[in-house]
Amino acid sequence: MYTLLHGFYKYLIQKDEYCVLILGLDNAGKTTYLEAAKTKFTKKYKAMNPNRITTTVGLNIGKIDVDGVLLNFWDLGGQQELQSLWDKYYAECHAVIYIVDSSDRDRVSESKETFDRMIASEHLSGVPLLVLANKQDIPDCMGVHTVKPIFNQNAHLIGARDIMLMATSALNGDGVDEGIRWLVDCIKRNSVDRPPRNHEDNL
Repeated sequence: MYTLLHGFYKYLIQKDEYCVLILGLDNAGKTTYLEAAKTKFTKKYKAMNPNRITTTVGLNIGKIDVDGVLLNFWDLGGQQELQSLWDKYYAECHAVIYIVDSSDRDRVSESKETFDRMIASEHLSGVPLLVLANKQDIPDCMGVHTVKPIFNQNAHLIGARDIMLMATSALNGDGVDEGIRWLVDCIKRNSVDRPPRNHEDNL
């Protein structure tokens, strides 16, 4: 009886837990963004010195609590040879943050092609998508008005899903809070199709 009541109590108080992929080309600022998110939403968290952040080889993991919702971030390496590993995580995720280096005009076409391959996966069908034009702190970077038409060229691949393109600076934190709160709202709306991980564990 105690075990049954304890399990029921635990079920009542547990927080919904979701997984969010952070994707994009290498050097787009994915790990810096993850550090900024942890700084924004975790009290007393001391962010890593940006100068000490190196290109991700493999996976970085972080967790934040946004108004009682737990987000598990999986920051995956963006080098071309690592992109083939991304799809191993698609089926388990509840949302994707795709980061574009808006200061690198030479690679924006490559980023767009990578984006198109990603959203074409059936395992990401209907998954909320936050596209971030990062590094807005750098002079002469591309604004949203420039990036958006590029990534809208194959809009039919996006399908029926929540999607937002926002300007951000992972380095100074601009746009981080707004983007994550928007994403949480979308994830909660989509929870019938992709229930929280803790709910799946109880089935």
